[in-house]
Amino acid sequence: MSIGVYQPMAQSLLLAEAEQGGVAKLGINVPSLVAQVLNFTILLILLYLFAYKPITRMLDKRSEKIRESMEQAEKMKQQTIQAEEQIKAQLETARKEGQALIAQASQMGDKLKEEARKEARQEAEGLVARARSDIQRERDDAADALRREFADLAIRAAEKVISQSLDKESHRRLIDEVLTQAKTAKG
Repeated sequence: MSIGVYQPMAQSLLLAEAEQGGVAKLGINVPSLVAQVLNFTILLILLYLFAYKPITRMLDKRSEKIRESMEQAEKMKQQTIQAEEQIKAQLETARKEGQALIAQASQMGDKLKEEARKEARQEAEGLVARARSDIQRERDDAADALRREFADLAIRAAEKVISQSLDKESHRRLIDEVLTQAKTAKG
């Protein structure tokens, strides 16, 4: 738009004012008013072309960046929530595994205790069996020693009574036979 286009308009306004004469009475200078309106319109057009569009583009870009940042933040929030859930699940799994290991260790401890008890019991039974066999052997040895002692005493007593000496070996044989017969008759 050029200034030349507005001149006929301005002239027609001046004529209308001159005919009316009322605007001039109010203290308004019509040519100056027309020039100011014309300048303001040109300024608005220039601002629209060179300022408003770039500013709106910049604001649109800015709002797009903000929207993308908000989407990124939401994605990060979702990922954080998922990561927390995974960590909770892993912690729960680890806790269960730990409890299972503790239970298994407890069972192994109980099993080892039972095995130790069995071994101790077997050892004690072995010791008792050995002690019994030692006692039986000592008793048998004592009985044999007592038999021999008794046989010797009986031989000496018989020698004194008979005043005749038999050989010790045949006497012993004779006494052993009598004792064995007496034993089988009792038992």
